[in-house]
Amino acid sequence: MRKDSYTPTTLTASVIIRVRFSETDPLGIVWHGNYIKYFEEGREAFGRKYGLSYLDVQREGYATPIVKSLCEHKKMVQYGEQLRVETHYMLTSVAKLVFQYFLYNEADELVCIGETVQVFTSLADNSLALYPPPFYEKWKNKMKELF
Repeated sequence: MRKDSYTPTTLTASVIIRVRFSETDPLGIVWHGNYIKYFEEGREAFGRKYGLSYLDVQREGYATPIVKSLCEHKKMVQYGEQLRVETHYMLTSVAKLVFQYFLYNEADELVCIGETVQVFTSLADNSLALYPPPFYEKWKNKMKELF
């Protein structure tokens, strides 16, 4: 199996999340599936900051479904805690969006590391984009001055 290579960039976004009661298990600890939601909060903050939101992509005729997600828990998080989600864009030459996530608690301790990979699919026929869509290439070229 071929492993795609990803290059870290300086494109990052940060969002603060307060852990809600509904996100915890009976012991008051964040249920593991909610970290994926926190990653989505990070992606949305990134998209708003850099002009690559879900709506921006949709206007270009594409969707970006997640095909891979990784989550490594470092420290438990409980109800009421505040988390900082740092989202980092990873540059790749293929038709994918790759993000890495670093979640920190209020004491600035790393509590979770994650990664997601998204592909581009056409809204017209749900076909997979085998090459980066033109709007995405244009966006990457515009962002290169920030890398």
